Amino acid sequence: MRPALPGRLVAAVLVAAAVPGAAAAAAPTALATAAYDERPAVVETRTIGRSVRGRPIMAYRLGEPGGRPVVMISTMHGDEPHTRLILQSLRDGDPIGGIDLWVVPTYNPDGLARGTRRNARGVDLNRNFPYDWADLDGRYESGPRPASEPETRAVMRFLREVRPHRVLSFHQPLLGVDTDTKDSAFARRLARALRLPQTTLDCGGVCHGTMTGWFNHGFGGAALTIEYGHRPPRHRMVAEAPRQLLRLLGARRGVAVVEGPSG
Repeated sequence: MRPALPGRLVAAVLVAAAVPGAAAAAAPTALATAAYDERPAVVETRTIGRSVRGRPIMAYRLGEPGGRPVVMISTMHGDEPHTRLILQSLRDGDPIGGIDLWVVPTYNPDGLARGTRRNARGVDLNRNFPYDWADLDGRYESGPRPASEPETRAVMRFLREVRPHRVLSFHQPLLGVDTDTKDSAFARRLARALRLPQTTLDCGGVCHGTMTGWFNHGFGGAALTIEYGHRPPRHRMVAEAPRQLLRLLGARRGVAVVEGPSG
């Protein structure tokens, strides 16, 4: 008999990647499997999809399932790599209580590997969502059609399933929290907690095809954008910001979790 692995049992959902060029591809199907994660804060792990180049897009559930979920997403643009340290620190630290929290540290793994804003097909994922999509070119290339990119479709499926109460989208380098948004009172509290300026992030006019716009239009919860600077200090990313976020959201570290079967 194969020996049981140590640690807590978590669910990993593997989403089949679409084959490039396949005609009339069927909707991706999810296969639930069992896996172990040694990180004490993680209670569930999912592969929510794959990038153009086949890299996994990972989501980690932290805290206490059953509450109103909060989702945090980073590295939508591959040349904005620093804020993923906030989400990785939440994932890799002590257990968390008082919140049902999902973190997606690296939404655009191909862009991160290449050091580029856009994905491997040259599409800005934050202009590729269906709500108020427009045919944009250049730096903000929006793709041939709404939700054309596998990364976009993966996050859309995930958010439809989880249906979070809040979505926090981390970016660089504009330095501020967008308070001209669906839940402006919470956005102002968040700006104060993170010691960031309150600002309006309007893309110079209208933000077409953004994730936050799509979510705020179609869901009961609220999504907002948080921008740090070009090179935020590492200590701010791995220590200060995680602590500030947990405090604001009423969560806490150091909560005991139930172990999965070990034998």
